[in-house]
Amino acid sequence: MHKQSRTKISGILVIAIALMAFMGTSVNAQDVATGSATATLVVALTVASGAALAFGNVYQGVTKAIANTDAAAGIFNVTGLEDAVLAIYFQLPDYLATATGDDRMVISFSSTDLNIDTTAAGAPAGFVAANGWIDEDPHNVTSSADIGSGGVDLYLGGRVIPSVDQTAGAYTGDIILTVAYTGS
Repeated sequence: MHKQSRTKISGILVIAIALMAFMGTSVNAQDVATGSATATLVVALTVASGAALAFGNVYQGVTKAIANTDAAAGIFNVTGLEDAVLAIYFQLPDYLATATGDDRMVISFSSTDLNIDTTAAGAPAGFVAANGWIDEDPHNVTSSADIGSGGVDLYLGGRVIPSVDQTAGAYTGDIILTVAYTGS
């Protein structure tokens, strides 16, 4: 072979070897990582009516009040995740009605008719302010209750105002309590 052909072949061989060396090394300009998302759904809230707001016997034309510390106060119990914070909403009736709906009696709630017991003692008469909130407004509960180990008890008082010609008989009305976790 000619010297020039050998030089050409040698040059091609050197270039081919150099290309093969670079082909074996790859350069990465990006990388990928996989992370994860986690969540734990907490236990559902449970709401129970422990006792009705019970006015007992009332007389025509005579207002009767039940205090939020009275044994006849309405009791609601809420259980859920301990130390979680609750938002509390009451839907309160304006009237109690007879079973047939023939007559209605006014019921009212003042801005101090609700006690919130975070120890869930279950006894309105034994409630002390250090265990929650005293004299809250049931129309606009601004305190957020932390759930204690036994739950939260709500003690509701109120008053009925029978008219002077109120029809004799039993009267009832629904008190609806809605609670929700605040996420705090």
